[in-house]
Amino acid sequence: MRSGTSPCGLQYAVRQSGRSVAYCALSIGCGTAQEAGFPSGTAHFVEHALFRGTRRKKASVINSYLDRLGGELNAYTTKEEIVLHATVLKEDLWKAVRLLFELAQEATFPEDEIETERGVILDEIISYKDNPAEDVYDKFEGLLFKGHPLEQPILGTTASVKKITSDHLRSFVKTFFTPERMALTVVAGEEEGKLEKQVLARIAAVAMGFPQPSRCNPVRANGCGAPTVVANGSFHQVVDKRNHEVNAVLGGYAPSLYQMPDRMVAAMLVNILGGPASNSLLNGELREKKGWVYGIECSYTQYSNTGIVAITFGCDRPNLEPCLAAIGKILTRLREVPLSEAKLKSYRKQLLGQLAIGSEAGEAQCLAMGKSMLAWGSIMSPEETRKCLEAITPEDLRQMAARLFAPDKISRLIYL
Repeated sequence: MRSGTSPCGLQYAVRQSGRSVAYCALSIGCGTAQEAGFPSGTAHFVEHALFRGTRRKKASVINSYLDRLGGELNAYTTKEEIVLHATVLKEDLWKAVRLLFELAQEATFPEDEIETERGVILDEIISYKDNPAEDVYDKFEGLLFKGHPLEQPILGTTASVKKITSDHLRSFVKTFFTPERMALTVVAGEEEGKLEKQVLARIAAVAMGFPQPSRCNPVRANGCGAPTVVANGSFHQVVDKRNHEVNAVLGGYAPSLYQMPDRMVAAMLVNILGGPASNSLLNGELREKKGWVYGIECSYTQYSNTGIVAITFGCDRPNLEPCLAAIGKILTRLREVPLSEAKLKSYRKQLLGQLAIGSEAGEAQCLAMGKSMLAWGSIMSPEETRKCLEAITPEDLRQMAARLFAPDKISRLIYL
């Protein structure tokens, strides 16, 4: 893998793969958390509206440009990122890269197309609210980060989306779509030195089309006055939704993207507790053994200033209290009793295996590379990751469990 920073400040990373398929992504360090001064949902609206026309292409042309080549074009928005990405045959890679830059630099946000997209987003908000499993997590995060920009939902609200204008979208792009906030990542079947030269040439060709960079990189380390998250007290709320299934979230604050080695310890603990494997502690007890839930997981989301760890599950009403009691017992055991060295060794191997298998997925690798470049300006190698995980002790995990899951720090939101 090769990575670096181009003369205009835009970062890049390339990785050779043995595939006939190529992946590219343009990651931009702005999202919901950067919406101060804009209506809630502006970042997400921008992501949608970029595809509605550029100075060179109409929306219909953009939508079919890669389809005609058998490729795919997509995008997503998070609390701190907007990401444009494409999957194509390797001979069409540079067409895809050129299109990503065109969308980021030349979107025109025509009024008629904006109104069409507004309707799409409003429908998305309604459908999201109809999914209580997703809505409950969104509301939980909003309560946890109350008073901070991370409180706002990515989609915005019906009222806020109706307020967004083309001028808002243009202003947001002009403010945040700057080279030092961007990372271009490529995974393709070419030698990495050649890929790097091609990437630098493409960046140089479009460099003059970007606004002048700001004086600092606001993506990293709370730069440019990003507000610090002030921990609110824990909360316990029950909302009667009159649903057939109960949906619940339990959790609280966790280490941020920049807290090393704490974030690695938290990541391993979360994987042990409720990761994707069927032998995770929560899944093994509540689903496989008791049959109380269809699914249960523990997630860990890392932001620049903080993080969130959350246990989410759905169950029938009569099983809610037994589920909460069982989760409480598992968390108590993790807080009080260190894992044996043998169990830790097994869990470590499992996580390393999951990471290795995940790294073989070209699209996932390309997107992860972009996130790493925005956050740190570099990408942790597999050897570095293994070294960090091997340094974690049973006592490290116990202390992290005591920190994340102290009874007085766990918040709850339950939809009945």
